[in-house]
Amino acid sequence: MTMFRALCVALGLCTLLATPRDLPAQSAERLGQVVAAQRALPRAPRLPRTAFLENRTLVAAQLSPAGDAVAYLRERKDSRALWLLPADGGRARMLVGATQAEQVTWSRDGRWLFLRGPRVLAIVGVDGRSGVRVPLGGSERRRVMKLDPSQPAAVLLRERVAIGNGERWRIVRMDARGKRTLLREEVRWVHDVALDARGRIVALARFEGGHDALYRVRPGGALHEVLRLRPMERIELLAALPEGSLLMAGNPGGDFRRVLRLDANDRLQTLHEDPRAEADLDEVVLDPRTQQPLAASYRSTFAATHGIGDAQAVVADIARRLPGRDIALQAGRGPSARWLVSERAATLRDPRWWLYDPRNGRLRRILDDPGMTAQSPPEAQLARKLAVSYTASDGRRVHGFVLLPPGVDAARAPLVAQVHGGPINHFRAGYDGVAQFLANRGYVVFQSNFRGSTGHGRDYTFASNGDYGNGRVQRDIVEGVRWLLAQGIGDKDRVGIVGHSFGGYSTLLGLTFQPELFKVGVAGAPPADLGWAMRWLVESGDQGDLPDRSLRQTLRALSLDATDPATRARLHAQSPQANVAKMRRPLLVMAGGADRTVALRSVVDYGARLRALGRPVTLLVEPGGGHSPVAPLAREAYLFAMDTMLQRHLGGPPPEPPGPRLREYLRANLRIAGPEFQAFATK
Repeated sequence: MTMFRALCVALGLCTLLATPRDLPAQSAERLGQVVAAQRALPRAPRLPRTAFLENRTLVAAQLSPAGDAVAYLRERKDSRALWLLPADGGRARMLVGATQAEQVTWSRDGRWLFLRGPRVLAIVGVDGRSGVRVPLGGSERRRVMKLDPSQPAAVLLRERVAIGNGERWRIVRMDARGKRTLLREEVRWVHDVALDARGRIVALARFEGGHDALYRVRPGGALHEVLRLRPMERIELLAALPEGSLLMAGNPGGDFRRVLRLDANDRLQTLHEDPRAEADLDEVVLDPRTQQPLAASYRSTFAATHGIGDAQAVVADIARRLPGRDIALQAGRGPSARWLVSERAATLRDPRWWLYDPRNGRLRRILDDPGMTAQSPPEAQLARKLAVSYTASDGRRVHGFVLLPPGVDAARAPLVAQVHGGPINHFRAGYDGVAQFLANRGYVVFQSNFRGSTGHGRDYTFASNGDYGNGRVQRDIVEGVRWLLAQGIGDKDRVGIVGHSFGGYSTLLGLTFQPELFKVGVAGAPPADLGWAMRWLVESGDQGDLPDRSLRQTLRALSLDATDPATRARLHAQSPQANVAKMRRPLLVMAGGADRTVALRSVVDYGARLRALGRPVTLLVEPGGGHSPVAPLAREAYLFAMDTMLQRHLGGPPPEPPGPRLREYLRANLRIAGPEFQAFATK
């Protein structure tokens, strides 16, 4: 996860291996019972680290609008193939033998498939007809917005084009044959639109500088402002309904993201929100025929999917058949069409896929043979993931998770605090490969969704008040660790901290300012000076397809103004970089040679300063790597190096020995070899 990209995307961005009705906030008594139950289980065997790399064979699956077929992407060596599976149980057939696509989407008429990759959109016919290939990104910053709901087979593209000394934002319709139609051009960043049945833009949401605004578009093209949103309020336009209302997802006028309807008189109505008042809306399922909402999913402290309206009985039946699971749904067109169900859990590396027939309630497993899905670790050998909450020293309730390895005495086990990136992001209740890898080695893993995290409402995100140095946010993490120790979870003398991006920054803070608690740290792509890193990102880094002024305004709203000298001075004074002499704990730093989110030179400079002071530091740099390791060998090196570091200083089991390729990778890419990695220091 990038350090700040999550700041600028919609905030509507996690399941427990639950016994019936596990509580999101575990009481001390309840937590003690669960800890005892986990200790009584058989000890899980140590699994190979490659089992946790999430190399999924099945990449994506999508139900056709009619519910009669499933299109899916399947890995094949260095590319993917597109397959089509009949819902009636027939044999799958391959449509495309090689593609770099990451997503597949059906056209509204079910005759075309849109394959979206990082650099290209490919359109192919279900009957074997060839469509077009559309380059994405580039100088025009072209991105796919959504399917055009008014056309049988077309998508909406957003293009950012330079005109003179300025720029324009264009909304373009492109059909399966490549025909382009310009629908609208704006001088401000349009991030969403809604079209009526005739293909006219009837509403748009655009960035206004310090906030978003929603407009209705009059027949002549004039704009009428409907909603002016507060900073960090977001909306997603789901559908324009025939009676003139707009179906939306977002948090305008409230705290939590929810399902909304704006009626023809511009009155805002909540259609569905989290019944527990704890989580933001994560996903909405629409009826492909009527565009009415069928289900809503919430995935923060827990994972729950609720039916809406006439779909309540169907969703309840599916949830009853898959108890304690996170279910994601896709509905076919009409009451008799099949539904595609994705079953997920904290203990399932790979989702399980089912077809549900609402006519008879039959739930049939699909896409489950060894050639379709990777071999996941057995569920019984993975760690229980519990949602917890604790009270910070200022009285705020803070959310998080703890992973308890089976068969391990939690009171005597080493404890690792894992800090998420963003920082505007959150840990979810679902599967986490790094956390499960550590738990499989016998570590208790604590994941704090400290204030400032997403998923728990706008107020929770703003509660950080910009205090991201050695301040309130870091105290949430530290106090969460101390709370767990007070519950008899974790050995107080064997506590480590790990994280990537902002999590890496928090790791450096923990070793610098809380050395009495944290004995070792592993930091991936860490900004050693958050104020400097933010300014560099705004001025020079990679913000994807987002305009830099959006990032600036978002940071300003969060009291993290990268252009404010006072803010940068405050963060610098509290930074690991300015306090490098205080850092004495052993540290492993990993970075990418082509990282455009956190400048490599800043990471190397920090490591060099520690080395000059004689501190125990190791620096591993992936050549050509980005902000996060992507290549399988680089990801395996990440896990091996982390395993080595924690074992040496927290007393975990010896790491699985590296193979020849991994050994050579480490020899070639260790910029600084600390005492734990001297065996790889000789080239």
